[in-house]
Amino acid sequence: MIEIKNLVKRYGSLVALDHLNLHIKEGEIFGLLGPNGSGKTTAINCMLALLKYDRGSIRIMGEEMQPDSYRIKQEIGVVMQDVAVFDELSVHDNIDCFCSLYVKDKKRRKELVEDAIRFVGLEDYRRVYPKKLSGGLLRRLNIACGIAHRPRLIFLDEPTVAVDPQSRNQILEGICELNRQGSTIIYTSHYMEEVEQICTRIAIMDHGRCIATGTKEELKKMIKTGETIVIEGVALEEEELRQIQQLPHVFGVGYEEQTLTVRCSGAKHNLIQILGWLREREIPFGQVFSQLPTLNDVFLEITGKQLRD
Repeated sequence: MIEIKNLVKRYGSLVALDHLNLHIKEGEIFGLLGPNGSGKTTAINCMLALLKYDRGSIRIMGEEMQPDSYRIKQEIGVVMQDVAVFDELSVHDNIDCFCSLYVKDKKRRKELVEDAIRFVGLEDYRRVYPKKLSGGLLRRLNIACGIAHRPRLIFLDEPTVAVDPQSRNQILEGICELNRQGSTIIYTSHYMEEVEQICTRIAIMDHGRCIATGTKEELKKMIKTGETIVIEGVALEEEELRQIQQLPHVFGVGYEEQTLTVRCSGAKHNLIQILGWLREREIPFGQVFSQLPTLNDVFLEITGKQLRD
């Protein structure tokens, strides 16, 4: 569906994209992750031919993407993070307005608009104006405007920002349904649990490059973290923390507000080892949690950053 080769984009001395390579297959929900400033937005704008780039190539649906590639653009839907609707138009008329950019036949457009309203669950709000909608309903309207013409390729840039849990779940279910109906989806989010829930493959970007690509299972196998142990209500001195750091299979120790976090490689008895060490020294502790690696662990270990840095 999308083939990006050696893409370079500079802003003066700043290299925003540094020989970026990406391959996105048709039918995927492809997660594009990266800290702020990693080049995600620049890459998307280049894919949409909204930005000129200095070197490399972008092919979408088998054709080179250019500013005047109108046939390709008719097959693309875009839902950006900032809500883009007309306050002067009702829910129905907003969706009809955006759909009319792609579909001129009024009868066909009427069907598509009604389908989009049902798809995002706005049947009871079709005559309501955007200013009267809650944040979650406004996000759903934004999505309807971007997908009403039934595009083959959809870009979704953080579509669940600042929405309530119910609306978030409805949006995520809707994205999966769009994919089942045949749309390839490029998805960006700062919510790792969403990416882990819906994305079939994921790319992590940093400094304008793609530094890791794969399914969530493949990405987790790339990192050293095999288990993270969290122990609450434990009082430790600096020397004791150093001793824990030196235990077998331990490679990361954090301690804050009497909560110990120990990152271990994938050995079988990490938890037994840590608890045994505490008991031998008669150090009391509270609740204990152990979890397998998450995408957060992958992101932190590969980039050295939190996603919202």
